[in-house]
Order: sequence, then C-alpha cells, then structure tokens
Amino acid sequence: MNRIDLDGQVAVVTGGAQGIGFAIAQRLVASGARVSLWDTNAALLADAVADLGEAASSQTVDITDLAALGRAHADTEAAVGPVSILVNSAGVAGNNAPLDEYDPDEWRRVVEINLNGTFYVNRTVVPSMKARNYGRIVNISSVAGKEGNPNLSAYSAAKAGVIGLTKSLGKELAKHDIAVNAITPATAKTRILETLTPEFIDYMLVRIPRGRFLEVEEAAAMVAWLVSKDNSFTTASVFDLSGGRTTY
Repeated sequence: MNRIDLDGQVAVVTGGAQGIGFAIAQRLVASGARVSLWDTNAALLADAVADLGEAASSQTVDITDLAALGRAHADTEAAVGPVSILVNSAGVAGNNAPLDEYDPDEWRRVVEINLNGTFYVNRTVVPSMKARNYGRIVNISSVAGKEGNPNLSAYSAAKAGVIGLTKSLGKELAKHDIAVNAITPATAKTRILETLTPEFIDYMLVRIPRGRFLEVEEAAAMVAWLVSKDNSFTTASVFDLSGGRTTY
C-alpha cells in the first residue's frame, strides 16, 4: 500500500462506522490523518474507533439535522483540530420498486439522506475551510447517479444530484485551494447489499466488465489521493470506480 502523506490533517468521514466510510477512515489514519467518524449508530461507532485507535474519534450525529451537525463540527474542531478533509459517505439505498409504485415518503427519506444530507454537511464544514483557504472534499455518489438503476429511482436521482452539487461547489471554492470531487462507485461489498433483492444484485454484477463488485479498499485508495495536497489542481470532477461499467 502506498502511503499518501496526510500528516497533520484532520478528516471528517460521515457514515464512517462501516462499509466504504470505515475503509476510507482506515486508509486516512494509515496515511497520518486524525479522523472523526460521524454516524448515527453509536454502537458501531464505538467499535470502529476502537479498531482505528487513538487517531480516531467520533460524533453520533444525524446528517439530516443541520443544528446537530453544527454542534458536531464545533466539538470536532475543539477536540481534534481544524477540519481540512471531508468525506461524505453516509447514505442509504432505499426500497426497490418501480417509480409508479414508489412510496413518496420513502422517496423523500432517500433524497433527504443522500442528497440533502450531503448538502447539510458541506454547508456546515465549508465556511471554516474557506476562512483558512484550504480543504479537500470528496462526495460519494454512485454509478447509479450516472446511468440510473431501474427500480431505484430515488437513489439514482439523489446520487445524480450529488454529482451536480459537487461540480457547482468545486467551481465556487476553486480559488480557496479547496478541491471538491466526487467518486462514483459501482456496487461494493458492504451491508447495503442486504437491502437489495438477489435479482437486482445479479443485474448490477453482470454489468461490471471486471466481473466482480468493488472492494472497499479500492475506493479508499482513490479517496486518499483526492484528499491529499498532491491533488492541487483537480476539482469539480467525477472519478469512476465502476470496474468499466461507465467510463465518463
């Protein structure tokens, strides 16, 4: 494993208690960063922090609660230091259903977490990054945000919105040495698979030319470079992690 130099950096990883978020936190800690995991599951957070060691801390917070996010950010900066890295990994897949049968309440829930939650977290963290004229942000979208997945319209729409948000914010912050990029992973081996039907899992797998799902460590490797000082020019961009399913 190449060691990206993140010495002295403080990172926030939402959804960091498990899955891709936890793998990213592991890679950031291995690269020298101190990491605060933000998640709603206190028990999983405790286990994750124990696994990561003294470089990790946590905040039990709901990313759809803007006021709570403000408190979590203030507490993190007071206890750990100025946040220079943000990775927005928290998200849910939502139900599988055709759009004409999709429950409107479930639609609102999925969009609120995946898209609005990403906005709320960025809205909370960006001002202090601007004040310091430095930051690195990665918003985790999905291949579904590029192509759309049938029977997953809420998730696809929300993740497409994350791509648009990233492009807009990256342009806004370019002159502040704040890079804002997105990654678009194909399905990874995480607990999110438990919410999907076997038929839908097969549908996604056969469309990946690599012939397998994404390993979370592969996503973490890409993110580690994107949040480093080595990424001094690229912003408002989307990086593919689809195993060849999409290449744009």
